[in-house]
Amino acid sequence: MARRDFRNEIAKNRRDSLLLAIFISIIVFGLIFSMAYIFLPEAVYISIPLSLVLMIIYTWSSYQYGDQIVLSSVGARPAEAPEYTYLRDSVEGLSLAAGIPKPKIYVIESEELNAFASGKDPEHASIAITTGLINKLNRQELEGVIAHEMSHIQNRDIQFMTLVAVLVGLASILSHIILRNFRFSGGNKDRRSRGKGSGAEVVVLLVGVVLAIIAPIVTRLVQFAVSRRREYLADASGSELTRYPEGLASALEKIMKLNTGKMDVDEAVSHLFFADPNHSPLDHLYATHPPIEDRIKRLREM
Repeated sequence: MARRDFRNEIAKNRRDSLLLAIFISIIVFGLIFSMAYIFLPEAVYISIPLSLVLMIIYTWSSYQYGDQIVLSSVGARPAEAPEYTYLRDSVEGLSLAAGIPKPKIYVIESEELNAFASGKDPEHASIAITTGLINKLNRQELEGVIAHEMSHIQNRDIQFMTLVAVLVGLASILSHIILRNFRFSGGNKDRRSRGKGSGAEVVVLLVGVVLAIIAPIVTRLVQFAVSRRREYLADASGSELTRYPEGLASALEKIMKLNTGKMDVDEAVSHLFFADPNHSPLDHLYATHPPIEDRIKRLREM
């Protein structure tokens, strides 16, 4: 892929990221407003601007600290031990080749072969790698995976992918609260039967419940849209960094053979990973990663 094509893809990533961020923010705002209306119906005119303020604060804090939230959620720890010297050297060398600052390096205790990059920009980026990946790949394969994650940083995928992880998690939490309240309160019959204005209240409550039901599905589809094309781009640009596509292709083959797909990772952050950490019967509908076989085929055609 020509360098001009990479620049075009990066520009398209930014445009798509903005549109998808707005879309998810609208869903989250609707959930926040519905929850405020359910619990504080008398203060509905206060809850609208309050919801907007909360959304702005949450989005800003997610952008600033989302990578630390994600790293904490998977139990990642800094790769400071002597046995990770080669890992640190590889990350430093590939960051020089990519022309970006050296990201912080973290290790996740897991026999699964996986990795991810996160952060608000290349100057504040992190790469986390499982111990299984470090122990079971040879040097060329490990460098191929690191280069792939480095490309996510270089191509500026990480800002939006990290933000999506936090917003999807928030949407899931709000959906659960709304549905739990509706289930145990019976739809709050007292509020619906107060007479004047009850019709509008019923509409708002129903919209909130519908949003709570569809939000996890819609946000999962957004993860699908975000992740698939960016994985192909990172495979291609990562191979350009190492000048050895076979290293990454071989790593993918090992991942396909050795991974169980049962890594203890929340679905909200699964799209960040190099390979899908969680397998489910619905993967063919909204898997966050393209099929590994297709990725290997594309790499070996380069």
